[in-house]
Amino acid sequence: MNPFQFDIRNLPVDGKQVTGTLPPSFFQLPETDLLKADTPLAYDLNIIRDDDDIIINGSVNVTFSLECGRCLERFQIQLDMSDYSAEQAIEKETTIDLTDLIREDILLALPNFPRCEDGNVDPRDCPAEGRFQVTESSLTQEMPEAQDGVWNALDQLK
Repeated sequence: MNPFQFDIRNLPVDGKQVTGTLPPSFFQLPETDLLKADTPLAYDLNIIRDDDDIIINGSVNVTFSLECGRCLERFQIQLDMSDYSAEQAIEKETTIDLTDLIREDILLALPNFPRCEDGNVDPRDCPAEGRFQVTESSLTQEMPEAQDGVWNALDQLK
């Protein structure tokens, strides 16, 4: 049974408290090495109806392993969203499913371009730090003389 799917007509006036865990498969992530849920999703949410909206408040906690965009090594990041809050408009007066909303909010909290420094489970510096930086001396190198011939030829066109 999906804890985030319920009949709006049966929602108590003071809201509904949902607490529990869901397996890593909840995130429906593709089988790649880029992103994996390492722990089950732990949630403690209060769901309240406010006129034409459903308000969700509470906490969610899960640990992901990601691949660093620089060194390609894996690192872990724990999302502890203790002040999670979301809102969903009510479209029909029957059932509502908040699964996609909650899943999307959690995945959007992850870094877009993950780097080792983002990891908070086992903090470390990226081994590739500084390897790909452009130095001032590389910017001031003169163009080879072969390039001058191309520009001269273009200058002759009229």
